[in-house]
Amino acid sequence: MNYEQARFNMIEQQIRPWEVLDNQVLSLLAVIKREDFVPAALQSLAFVDMEIPLGSKPGQTMLAPKVEARFLQDLAVQKHEKVLEIGAGSGYMAALLAHRAQQVITLEIDPDLAQLARDNLKKAGIYNAEVRTGDGAAKLSQAVAASDPLSGPFDVIVLSGSVAEVPAALLAMLKVGGRLSAVVGFEPMMRATLVTRVSETAYRTTQGWDTVAPRLLNFPEPSKFNF
Repeated sequence: MNYEQARFNMIEQQIRPWEVLDNQVLSLLAVIKREDFVPAALQSLAFVDMEIPLGSKPGQTMLAPKVEARFLQDLAVQKHEKVLEIGAGSGYMAALLAHRAQQVITLEIDPDLAQLARDNLKKAGIYNAEVRTGDGAAKLSQAVAASDPLSGPFDVIVLSGSVAEVPAALLAMLKVGGRLSAVVGFEPMMRATLVTRVSETAYRTTQGWDTVAPRLLNFPEPSKFNF
């Protein structure tokens, strides 16, 4: 398989037509070798417009390439910024974020996937991304020592999966000017949601595009019905 041609086709035929036009994002997608973050048996699917399974459990997937690219474009991560990702998966999104940010902390609930992400990031020569094993939903409700980088605050928070709603505890971890990106809602219609903290008490929310993503585990699931 010609990986470079497949990568070029992914960028030109999937990602650019999906309104990802930021040249820095497109250049980064050309540099980071997505196939190195895909299970060996599925490397031929690395550039296909689909979610790629990473394990045997439901929801253990890499997001589709165009969704990852659109997140990067929407967030406009800067070199001085500190990023929190929930849902490390194979480490690919953390790798992309690490090239744009000063520091990335990524949480993964599955110990095997967390180790896979660590190994993949090390092989890629990326050392400003730290993978932690743990339940992101639970850890964010627990007290964290002020000296621990996980205590925040963060410039950018990325949820690499979907939630029914964005938890207030996550929004509270944003710096003023910070941004949070997540896929929010219920199947069959979810919205890519970007929340910006504009002051200590105010947030601005935009929902720019529709997509569907697997659920992040253990985040609240409020009823979809009102009685």
